[in-house]
Amino acid sequence: MLNRLTLTQMAVQLRERRISPIELAEAHLWQIERLNPKLNAFVEVFADQAREQAKAAERAAARGESLGSLHGVPVTIKDSFDIAGLPTLCGSRFRRGHRAASDSTAVARFKAAGAILLGKTNTPEFLMNYETDNHIIGRTNSPWDPERTPGGSSGGESAAISSFCSAGGVGSDGGGSVRIPAHFCGIAALKPTPGRVSAAGHFPEIGHPGGLLGVAGPMARNAGDLRLLFEVLAGYDLEDPFSAPVPLRKPDLSGIRAGVMEQFYKVPVQRAMKQAVRAAAAKLEEIGIPAEPFEPRGLERAPNLWWFFFGQLNAPLIRQMIGDRESEAHWTGIEFMKRAEAEPAPTAMQILENLAARDRMRAAMLRQMEKHPVLLLPACGVAAFRHRERRWQTGDKEIGLFEAMMLATIFNILGFPALVIPFGMTEEGLPVGVQLAGRPYEEELLLELAARLEAARGPFPAPPGM
Repeated sequence: MLNRLTLTQMAVQLRERRISPIELAEAHLWQIERLNPKLNAFVEVFADQAREQAKAAERAAARGESLGSLHGVPVTIKDSFDIAGLPTLCGSRFRRGHRAASDSTAVARFKAAGAILLGKTNTPEFLMNYETDNHIIGRTNSPWDPERTPGGSSGGESAAISSFCSAGGVGSDGGGSVRIPAHFCGIAALKPTPGRVSAAGHFPEIGHPGGLLGVAGPMARNAGDLRLLFEVLAGYDLEDPFSAPVPLRKPDLSGIRAGVMEQFYKVPVQRAMKQAVRAAAAKLEEIGIPAEPFEPRGLERAPNLWWFFFGQLNAPLIRQMIGDRESEAHWTGIEFMKRAEAEPAPTAMQILENLAARDRMRAAMLRQMEKHPVLLLPACGVAAFRHRERRWQTGDKEIGLFEAMMLATIFNILGFPALVIPFGMTEEGLPVGVQLAGRPYEEELLLELAARLEAARGPFPAPPGM
């Protein structure tokens, strides 16, 4: 099937007119019609519009027009990014009256590159959960096991891409929200440095202070496809207060040494997570990248700082949004809010002190990464879990949700780029990703290293029945 090609293969074959945009769009729409009733990944499918766009793409190619790098490639959009004239629901009844006045920058750049928009994908309410469920269309299921979550908040996006309903797309990440779903679903995702990819036109708005944590980032089935999407999405945008005019650069891997973390300090992870990291470290050595044990100094409070800015600081905003209509809210939107409201309210002094602590921590970590500019570590402490499961055995001790996600959230509080690629399987047949993290604005290096790791790894299996 054409939809099983990589996104990069699709782009090349479309440009060379070896495949038709119409056939490619139909292959994806057929897959969506076949699988979405089980997955529930899509908030809305743009079937008619996609067919019209595919016909227009076919005509443009026939006329010999200059084609964008994604000309005729079908992509999906997380339902937190504006598309002109359509609602951006973010899984919430409180957003039903919304209509976007214009395209988000990510959508505009996809369109300018010639991509075909297949639809909008599901999220938890307000994007505030590691599971994707809401009152709008309900629960999204993993393509690997419908009893398990594809993750959140970009869970609909990860389920659509993993199941070959989409070639790739864009998500957002404030606490692992592209990387955790990628790990759970056996795909790849990049959390860039804040401002490297514009988040203008995203809801909730990614401005100060949330933009210290939250970013827009590409999702696809492999690192090569991520690189192509990143090249389309990256670039300065005056509408994004974090945006920086950083040009695309050719990575230089000469002399690179990788630091290897099998867990976050004394917080254990499930055995399959360590096994995947060890396998990836061995492959790094094979391709000439020394992989050496690394334990950061001074990051012990990083997850707590992340929770302060993501959980405690956001809770009053969510409370203000729902007011006295809490009965209309979904559990995914208020689970973190309830936890935060049980704690003392943040003070202005705490905000200033924690911002300063974050900056000191970031500088200290950058000094440590002068020797190891790339870190290899698990994406998460556990594999895809059953819906609403919150505690897991690791073999050493039981861990909870907050502990399981520490390996992802530390890079949100630091503002470092990080990506996930699939690299192993659990005994239950679930995918396991590994995470590569780097220094600010060095996304190209991470993408190149990830592509080489995938080549050394070899083909990764697809979900059963896809």
